[in-house]
Amino acid sequence: MANIVLRQADSVSVTVVTDNYTDLFLLEGRGIMHRPGMLGELAPIAEHGLSLLIEARCGGQAHTFLLDASLSALGLLHNLKVLNVDAGRIEGVILSHGHLDHIGGLMVFLRENPGLRELVAHPDAFLPRRFNIPGSGPRPPLPVLDAGALTEVGVVVRQSEDAATWFSDLVLSLGRIERVTDFERGFPWAEIQKGGQWMVDPFDDDQAVVLRVADELIVISGCAHAGIVNTVRYAQKVTGIDKVHAVMGGFHLTGPLFEPIIAATVAELKAIDPDAAVPMHCTGWKAINTFAREMGDRFFLNTVGTRYVFG
Repeated sequence: MANIVLRQADSVSVTVVTDNYTDLFLLEGRGIMHRPGMLGELAPIAEHGLSLLIEARCGGQAHTFLLDASLSALGLLHNLKVLNVDAGRIEGVILSHGHLDHIGGLMVFLRENPGLRELVAHPDAFLPRRFNIPGSGPRPPLPVLDAGALTEVGVVVRQSEDAATWFSDLVLSLGRIERVTDFERGFPWAEIQKGGQWMVDPFDDDQAVVLRVADELIVISGCAHAGIVNTVRYAQKVTGIDKVHAVMGGFHLTGPLFEPIIAATVAELKAIDPDAAVPMHCTGWKAINTFAREMGDRFFLNTVGTRYVFG
């Protein structure tokens, strides 16, 4: 694979609009991490979802977009208001995958913000999904993202199966991520409907976004259903850049299926040697505590409203 040319940003900021954890008494910032402080009458809320406001600057250019759109419009719109985000600056949305906790607030947000121009997703993000839990059987299908409804509200839908750059080539979406580790084996309880048949979901649509500052990578995952180590390794391969400055986002290490691979995941990420590890969302309490213990000052405890600044 030829390396994709990812332009270098002068600076990147990542503001956590939605995550699973909030704590108003965590006020101290350090290094890249800037806490929102006490925000007055309104406080941000946490929910089982993810939405990140990302801004990349290069020279006189500035591009602002959302990675994912939370579990609910209630949480997404409330937190954007509390954090004083000017939604008019948001140019587009990149979806990490099609699960509800990443798309739930999207349509309401788009209807209330008609200036948003484009949405980037893998084609499988629009397919029906469900959970099939051993002992209890298939659950009802999850709400599905409708490409037609997106077009009706004026959004240009960009579907890409492969790695591609966006926003003046300052942002890379990875597309389908190669699986190279022997321990990141997916999510056997998750199913997707293809060709009218339900099958174990391979999460071909699971992707991260990657940005580049000072010839180092910032890798930001949604849930990392492809495996967070696979994700980082693929980002290195696609860009041809080995040095990883930060790994952020959901690492999907919570629950009985994934807790057995916490140790291997942490060990591999330590070997990759990022300057910052910021686990969020579906990473889980046990894994987050393991990262805190193993990565020392390179670990950052995330909360809703926290802003990370690079460059």
